[in-house]
Amino acid sequence: MKTPIQFHLNGEAVATFVESGANLLDTLRETVGDLSVKGGCWQGTCGTCTVLIDGVPRLSCVTLAEACAGKSVETTAGLRRGADLHPLQQAFMDRFAAQCGYCTPGMLMAAKALLDRNPNPTRAEVIDALCGNICRCTGYEPIIQAVMDVAGSDNRRRA
Repeated sequence: MKTPIQFHLNGEAVATFVESGANLLDTLRETVGDLSVKGGCWQGTCGTCTVLIDGVPRLSCVTLAEACAGKSVETTAGLRRGADLHPLQQAFMDRFAAQCGYCTPGMLMAAKALLDRNPNPTRAEVIDALCGNICRCTGYEPIIQAVMDVAGSDNRRRA
């Protein structure tokens, strides 16, 4: 049986029907058409599918779509404003923080959530915010440095 839900996706109102028990990841990709969200493990362990729900990082593969009714969902598709990349997206490019790119959407959203609540995090806080996201290519250092670049150059010296 399908259930109607309404939520905001990247600032735009969305109304759709979902199967009872459908996860948010599949709903975003298959029903709504937001392909910026990636699936990795479908078990809630890799962080690739991280989105922001009411500003809080959540794993979309283990979040019921129905639970998002009336909420605000943000994905990497909503980061860019027109032709301008979000500062995190630009920093990831500048630092070569996306090698294969598979973990990048989840990393970007986890970093955005951190910087939204704490614009001047320490390196340790950045590492903590990203710890639920697995990357097999970069060794994490370029990703951490990209986030620190956006947070402010004075923070790169902080422990």
